Amino acid sequence: MASKTSAPIRHSQATGATRTPAPPVNAGSKFSGLAKRLVDSELVKPELIEEAQEVVSKKKISLVRYLVSHKRINALEVAMHASQQYGLPLLDLYAIEIKDEIKNLIPEKLQRKYRILPLYKRGNILFAAVSDPSDHSGVNEINFQLSHAKLTLQMILVEEDKLALSIDSDDDVVSALPAITDDDLNQLKIADDEGDKDNSTDVNVEDEAPIVKYVNRILMDAIVGGASDIHFEPYEKTFRIRFRQDGMLSEFASPPQNLAGRISARLKVMSRMNIAERKLPQDGRVRLKLSARREVDFRVNTLPTLYGEKVVLRILDATTAKSGIDKLGFDEIQMQHFLRAIRKPYGMVLVTGPTGSGKTVSLYSALNILNEPSVNISTAEDPVEIQVPGINQVNVTGKLTFADALKSFLRQDPDVIMVGEIRDLETASIAVKAAQTGHMVLSTLHTNDAPQTLTRLANMGVPPFNIASAVLLIMAQRLARRLCEKCKQPEDVPKNILLQTGFTERDIRQGFTVYKAVGCPMCKKGYKGRVGLFQVMPVSEEMGRIIMRGGNSYELGDQAAKEGVINLRESGLNKVKLGIVSLEELNRVTQE
Repeated sequence: MASKTSAPIRHSQATGATRTPAPPVNAGSKFSGLAKRLVDSELVKPELIEEAQEVVSKKKISLVRYLVSHKRINALEVAMHASQQYGLPLLDLYAIEIKDEIKNLIPEKLQRKYRILPLYKRGNILFAAVSDPSDHSGVNEINFQLSHAKLTLQMILVEEDKLALSIDSDDDVVSALPAITDDDLNQLKIADDEGDKDNSTDVNVEDEAPIVKYVNRILMDAIVGGASDIHFEPYEKTFRIRFRQDGMLSEFASPPQNLAGRISARLKVMSRMNIAERKLPQDGRVRLKLSARREVDFRVNTLPTLYGEKVVLRILDATTAKSGIDKLGFDEIQMQHFLRAIRKPYGMVLVTGPTGSGKTVSLYSALNILNEPSVNISTAEDPVEIQVPGINQVNVTGKLTFADALKSFLRQDPDVIMVGEIRDLETASIAVKAAQTGHMVLSTLHTNDAPQTLTRLANMGVPPFNIASAVLLIMAQRLARRLCEKCKQPEDVPKNILLQTGFTERDIRQGFTVYKAVGCPMCKKGYKGRVGLFQVMPVSEEMGRIIMRGGNSYELGDQAAKEGVINLRESGLNKVKLGIVSLEELNRVTQE
């Protein structure tokens, strides 16, 4: 398709948005340029700009990129203000398709480094998209590149989130997607799947355009809303759709009950299931292609109920696991312990917690650190949720067990092995032996905290000596909803309540502010995103001796406390003191 050089260019006054009122006198006077305008317009607080400017100067990124990627401001709002500030036209980036020969005029490395995207050219002028015109760091270098083609650069303003989706690599992509129109919904494609297609059937079902568009709308709204799961639930007289956002289920829509069968049929067609089979559970997978650079995977499961098939989709967002270990929520000491353990040449690192506590993301954050051409990594999972180039991933389904996969891995010259879950003695024994014979083994168990994991292995039948010699570190974790930075408010909590919650007299003397959830248009009931609470327990020599003599989890927990290991509750209390988590959320996620 040819480049649409007549793509709509939106000046802020042409978008239908309310024109920014005249700023109050001297508001934000200590700032300049766009920062001053944003403060004067009361879009961001002065202290947030101060914090942002400190970060961007250290990391050498633009102010706009920081504010949008950290969800501190809406991308369109800041773009409109930047357009008025610098007198540049505002372009809808999604309204233009860029030719390859145009895109290649600026090397991809420079596009990412300087946050600039070539769009089209007229005569000897190359028009390029930027989100922050105040960042001039790359203009001279890019103009030098363009001089060979006898071109000059002309900047056009675009929204930062759309620019990020167009130029960023997968490990740096902004997770927030912009709203999509009805026309865009029709352009969504189911990406080709090279896997097993035996479940596909002749598709001559109720595949009408309205149902297709409605299902696409639900999937897109779930992605934009940051949902992790979508539930399609038929009942006798009603049909509801629920999203799990930040770990909490809430009703999203209630379509007519008579559409339940047609919607489930559409989802089964998309995931290549047998649409004629309605009495047995089925598993499938959908890869939705949003654009040339952006794909999202869904794991799909159907379950026959009294009034039809319940369909649940798990959204598998690879960008979450690639966002970097520093964004998981570790304290500095916890991160050092974890990184030190996974970088050892052999041994076992175990992650424990309930379903939905973020164990897979933590393990893949570790694998991304270890994933180098010189390292052979193999994983066995049920099923593979996050696909990563450079890692050999195996689905444990049907006749292939975790133990079978592990045995095969050991014949494939591995350096690092990841086992999705240790469920039985055979898998545990092979994993422990692999850790003792020169391999780094990462895996998960379902226990409440780190000390209980060691006794769980012993109860499975793993000899205490093997546990003590193989296990390097155990990490228990939970996910707590993060307070919205835009609307959280201080909460006056009596001293006796703070002491009952777990804070010490010393904590109270030193002083800290407890915040509560309020709610605003930028968040969901006062919360936005989640943060990890961790108990990171290196297995010391003394812990090894406790294991050897058959000690229980209470003895191990006491020893861990003596060695300075904080438990999940204490990790949550630290997050409360930092203003990241509310007391209400802490009590919901952890036990006193």
